[in-house]
Amino acid sequence: MFAIHYFEKNTSVLSQCLERIPEVDESIKIKGRKGKVVNVTQIEDNKYYVHVVLEKIINKEQLLKDDKKKKR
Repeated sequence: MFAIHYFEKNTSVLSQCLERIPEVDESIKIKGRKGKVVNVTQIEDNKYYVHVVLEKIINKEQLLKDDKKKKR
């Protein structure tokens, strides 16, 4: 088992214990966001830092307000 720590721009995103180490340019999905592995660095015997680039979060436009009064 390996301790895998995922980072995006020096911010920790996720830490997991996995049996397989991710490879560079591998597509991954973290917290519902798609991303790609950029760099894998071995820190200790079983500890790895994985740098990823996740897709941007796109906020949907808010619904337009209806200024009309409701009829009863």
